[in-house]
Amino acid sequence: MTRATTVRAVLAAAVLLVSVFISLTMSPRLGLDLQGGTRMVLQAEDSATVEANRETTDRTLEVLRQRIDSLGVAEPVLTRSGEDRIIVELPDVQDPRQAAAVIGRTAQLSFHAVQGATPPGTEPESKPESETGSGRLTLPDEQGTQLGLGPARLSGAGVKDATASFEAQQAAGWTVKLDFHKDAGKDWTRLTGEAACHPAGDERRRVAIVLDEKVISSPQVDPSVGCQAGLPSGGTQITGSFSAKEARDLALLIKGGALPVPVEIVEQRTVGPTLGAAAIDASAQAALIGAAATALFITFVYRLFGALAAVALAAYGVISYAALVGLGVTLTLPGLAGFVLAIGMAVDANVLVFERAREECQDRPTRSLRSALTTGFQKAFSAVADSNITTLLAAGLLFFLGSGPVKGFGVTLAIGVIASMFSALVIARALTEIAAGSRFVSDYRGVNGIARPGSVRTWLTRKDPQLFRKPVRWLVVSTALVAVAVAGIVVRGVDLGVEFTGGRLVEYSTSRPVDVETARSTLADAGFGDAEVTTAGDGDISVRTGKLDNDGEHALREALATEGGETTKVRDELIGPSLGDELRRNALIALGVAVFVQLAYLAMRFRWTFAVASVVGMVHDVVIVVGAFAWLGRPVDGIFLAALLTVIGYSVNDSVVVFDRVRELWAGNRKTPLATIARRAVLQTVPRTVNTGMGALFILVALAVLGGDSLADFALALLIGIVVGTWSSVFTAVPAALVLERTTGAPPPVPGKASRRARAPRRDPLDNGARV
Repeated sequence: MTRATTVRAVLAAAVLLVSVFISLTMSPRLGLDLQGGTRMVLQAEDSATVEANRETTDRTLEVLRQRIDSLGVAEPVLTRSGEDRIIVELPDVQDPRQAAAVIGRTAQLSFHAVQGATPPGTEPESKPESETGSGRLTLPDEQGTQLGLGPARLSGAGVKDATASFEAQQAAGWTVKLDFHKDAGKDWTRLTGEAACHPAGDERRRVAIVLDEKVISSPQVDPSVGCQAGLPSGGTQITGSFSAKEARDLALLIKGGALPVPVEIVEQRTVGPTLGAAAIDASAQAALIGAAATALFITFVYRLFGALAAVALAAYGVISYAALVGLGVTLTLPGLAGFVLAIGMAVDANVLVFERAREECQDRPTRSLRSALTTGFQKAFSAVADSNITTLLAAGLLFFLGSGPVKGFGVTLAIGVIASMFSALVIARALTEIAAGSRFVSDYRGVNGIARPGSVRTWLTRKDPQLFRKPVRWLVVSTALVAVAVAGIVVRGVDLGVEFTGGRLVEYSTSRPVDVETARSTLADAGFGDAEVTTAGDGDISVRTGKLDNDGEHALREALATEGGETTKVRDELIGPSLGDELRRNALIALGVAVFVQLAYLAMRFRWTFAVASVVGMVHDVVIVVGAFAWLGRPVDGIFLAALLTVIGYSVNDSVVVFDRVRELWAGNRKTPLATIARRAVLQTVPRTVNTGMGALFILVALAVLGGDSLADFALALLIGIVVGTWSSVFTAVPAALVLERTTGAPPPVPGKASRRARAPRRDPLDNGARV
């Protein structure tokens, strides 16, 4: 065993041990659908200058969403109820009182000049409120001294960022550092410059920082600052004997922004999970069956090396789960389903390596198994790296630019990609290299699984289909498919779920206890299969539906009465969308920027024609998936959004693998027509595409058939997406690149270092070169 293999094995063992320890000692954070949580109802109230109406309540909701994200609560549900109420549902909150205190604060931050002071114990001339028409305040400072404050010179809206930090050197303890926007920074410089015109020790040399009409800091301007010079405009620090928790809460309040209108918590109660135990158990069983089927399939195709890849996939699952738990990511049922699906798709890197090793064994039958495997890893590395880097770029941008569930998806996606690369390039490689060193595995070609070409490769080699003599024909077919999808969107329309459209929230009290599972099945039989049913408070039944008229509500109540006896309506409210306009706009911006960055990366790594063709294939897949749901009349909701983002990643990965092979072959055969190169590249990568797609399809079919209604739409969207993505990577992206290449005069790619290494791989240290 070489030193490199030893290092990989030790690293893999260390990471696995840490992952197992985290998995056994830390509990996961479960979402509202799996565990339930806390529901708070906030009442928006009029302020002195702003009326609480639909518009201001919607703005308040978005500020609250940012605060909750900053609190570390992932996957919350926020909806507007009526004109001026907000329903906040938080999963797995450790301290609901602390969450309520932070969420409910108005957080109006302002900066004032101090115009005078009254010693403690002296009655102020005015109360701590704004004087009519003057904009002046009289408020106590940190020591109780009454300060006369001028009008607000700067508000929290001018703060660009706020961070909590511990200042040990200056003995200031926990402070909050503020960074201002450019114009606000100039206002800060003017404010401190005017204060510096007063002598040191004068109360008027102080600047007061006020949060919700409470002075939280009122420092003196340093004597070294000259009159009208002011402090630098970059930022400042708020000191005030804060604890670590107080400093962090203050920073997130300031960073999240002030609420447009004050809110009061009028109700707080516990709610049960939106999915029943039976649905959760069925989904878990489907996931296990699908993962086992994928492992058996890979073992069947690649024999011993496939079994070792299955072991690496199990390790991938442990590492990913430990990372999700360790980072405190909230796990929801779609998230867990996506996590299991990622296990099926993580096999892609192993399949790439094994197929490249098969090619090496087929081209040079006399070479050693270990040498072919090493070359397979070397040649597959560029495709693995490019496909995963494009996905990581998208995940990072979705996290930094998105919010709510889009941000959570970015975290989960990034964890899955990193764990997948570690599983394939470290764990699987260590296992297969150790096995390849065995004489038994090397001598018996039917055992190792890569020494003989697969059936798909053999069939393609024999048939040698001429795919791209007229690439425009394939583009016409793809265009026709898109046209059918667009027709479905136009004719049938997209059935947006309650997360996008809002609906109605009704709570009932029954004379007989009703189990939530029974309530769900009863309402489903009555035609309310899409209703979200939970427990609320002490045995009440909460039902959230889409648009529901009074006749529909009456039918719903009558259905519950068949099981619960006398049924009384205790709450009936119209609710707004949980995925509101701003959240959708942020998601689209994040997705657009992610696609643009991927386009730029692919153009840099390949050619601009390949990059544009990849994006064309991705758009083709997205439109067809949405159109299919329109024709089928299935709802487009938050679960569908997660599936669609997964389809986008799968589509780009498929195209990258094909174009990586096109680039390699074209660089080595610069005089060969591109259409011929593309045909060879497609035929060489089809076995990888088929085997990777089959690995994912086993899990998706299990989730669709056995996972119940909760995951049926998720699995259906991904089934359509993977089939369409496989088609588009070959018959949309490649023909589009061929057509675009006709418009450019750029020469073929020049063989680089990677290509030269691929043609003359480094000799295996265990291979002495002898042949008989």
